[in-house]
Amino acid sequence: MTDAAQKTLSPRAWIELGLLALIWGGVFLANRLALNEIGVLTLVAHRTIWAALALWAVAMVLRQSVPRSLQIWGAFLVMGLLNNVIPFSLLNWAQLYIETGLTSIFNATTAIFGVLVAGLLFADERLTWRKSLGVAIGFLGVVTAIGFNNLLNLDPRNLAQLAALGATLSYALAGAWARRALKGLPPVTAAAGMLTASSLITVPAAWLIEGPMSFSLTTSTWGAILFAALVATAGAYLLYYRLLATAGSGNLMLVTLLIPPVAILLGTAFLGESLTPQALSGFLLLALGLVVIDGRALPQRFRRANRI
Repeated sequence: MTDAAQKTLSPRAWIELGLLALIWGGVFLANRLALNEIGVLTLVAHRTIWAALALWAVAMVLRQSVPRSLQIWGAFLVMGLLNNVIPFSLLNWAQLYIETGLTSIFNATTAIFGVLVAGLLFADERLTWRKSLGVAIGFLGVVTAIGFNNLLNLDPRNLAQLAALGATLSYALAGAWARRALKGLPPVTAAAGMLTASSLITVPAAWLIEGPMSFSLTTSTWGAILFAALVATAGAYLLYYRLLATAGSGNLMLVTLLIPPVAILLGTAFLGESLTPQALSGFLLLALGLVVIDGRALPQRFRRANRI
């Protein structure tokens, strides 16, 4: 565990951490409301293009220049695919068939996949026995949430659950790609460039598959779109990078545990959803896996062990 991961959270950091969890937990409800009127790819296109414009405005205020290197824009394109286009599309599609709360539970496996991918690709992130145990417990939670009897049943609901897992794997690969290809770029510029590259993919894709983007939408749909784009994407990126600098990456893992309860409560309150006991049991196992990976809640002798 790095020093940055062990920073003590200040009261302000706790507030910002809770705010980030509320924002990212709320985006599942916003997405589901928007999907009542627009298509999966159209929603992704709206989310990426408005968020990109907002972040470029912030970059201008901060006097950050637009990168001109084709190599950097190629890296933005890959990052946009892995961190926006693929996961946003898969999660949106999944929400057509499964509850928002359940989607958020599967989304929490991003941290599990992140540890696994980093352990396989980076020498300084090797999989210790503790991390391996946490990953195993996390995947047991995923299997529990899906249901042991449903693993080979490829109906739309189970395919949606697998799609949500595919989204989290894509997020994990994006984290590894960012570490290799975007190191040294200002966070706002990197996020704005990534979302711009994403928009160059999603806007024509949505147009070809779902038809021209309509701007004659209901107030509730526009509210959901603007929340997803300006608050849960552009604003959340700014808050995330601030917390990364002030609270450390280890403390940011707490957001992963806080998002599903927010999404579950919102889905229950506004959509009348309810989750099965197996889904909630799966989340508890997933949470336990994340606690084991983090290590700080474990006895000291387990935290210090570094053998694979």
